[in-house]
Amino acid sequence: MKVKYELDKKDGNARLGKLHTNHGTVITPMFMPVGTCATVKTLTPEQVKECGSGVILSNTYHLWLRPGEDIVDKAGGLHQFMNYDGPILTDSGGFQVFSLAKNKKKDIVEEGVHFKSHIDGKKLFLTPELSIEIQNKLDSDIAMSFDECIPPNSTYEYTKNSTERTLRWAKRGKEAFNNEKQSLFGIVQGGSFEDLRKYSALETVKMDFDGYAIGGVAIGEEKDVTYNMIDYSIKYLPEDKPRYLMGVGEPLDILEGVKQGVDMFDCVLPTRLARHGNAFTREGKINLKNAKFKEDFTPIENDCDCYACKNYTKAYVKHLITCNESLGGTLLSIHNIRFLIKMMEEIREAIKEDRFIEYKEEFTKKYTN
Repeated sequence: MKVKYELDKKDGNARLGKLHTNHGTVITPMFMPVGTCATVKTLTPEQVKECGSGVILSNTYHLWLRPGEDIVDKAGGLHQFMNYDGPILTDSGGFQVFSLAKNKKKDIVEEGVHFKSHIDGKKLFLTPELSIEIQNKLDSDIAMSFDECIPPNSTYEYTKNSTERTLRWAKRGKEAFNNEKQSLFGIVQGGSFEDLRKYSALETVKMDFDGYAIGGVAIGEEKDVTYNMIDYSIKYLPEDKPRYLMGVGEPLDILEGVKQGVDMFDCVLPTRLARHGNAFTREGKINLKNAKFKEDFTPIENDCDCYACKNYTKAYVKHLITCNESLGGTLLSIHNIRFLIKMMEEIREAIKEDRFIEYKEEFTKKYTN
């Protein structure tokens, strides 16, 4: 079936709802851990699920290069291949093309993008149709349109041309889409320009996608610019479809997104921070490499219910990180993912009780002090 969104309640613009998928129903707003190469780094699918995860995200570009979509297809699709029985979203590969291409050199033409593999420099050509074909074979629950993610300092003229091309690519991708069990989301672009965001949103909605994403944010611009870009886009998206803010995982940014009406978030941040020894806490991020944790025999966070905090101490995790033991990254990844998912659980409860703004203010005050 196609995904179906059910709006249960609003508190201001914050939305409490359900997203029904072929692999279960998840409550929104929600955070999606990223499993780029069909794995959330350092974690098993069982560990991810124990964190309370619903939807996870995998990447079209990376799976296209290794092992190849045909291998995944032969395995029975991405769920079978990676042994994850929950919902999976695959992004289109657009962001990776523009961020990882060898030497960052690429040739954008109307048909698609010529670029070189970040792995071996091999010449590649990715089109909207090919991105969709790959995702159809991966057989995720949700596929994404192929778009251009432009640099944050792009001129108005370049942004306008890119936005119009992304709309044409979205139409081509939708026409090529060929998986009745899969849903397809459109992506709103437009840079930091209000009129282009409005134009992109309205024209994307006309194509009647199963859900809508706001792209091109959180790629280096100032926070107020990011928040404006969300505002410029989201007001034109339908209330009966899910709204997805791409690549956002900072707690305060998630709170702002929820305030503006976003339902879905994803980011590599929790696992990336973990691999560098950092942990989310209610009083801000901490770095377990710090010498002061050498004899700290308390959990990463006292009130956290994750596996890492229930069983290990800061001193032990610091020891693992210092010795470059992979278990350190695993434990911190479990904690960081659970931190964000638990925050989303609390956000949902706050919306249900008409106290989201109060929750946001209390969380922000403690997190930033």
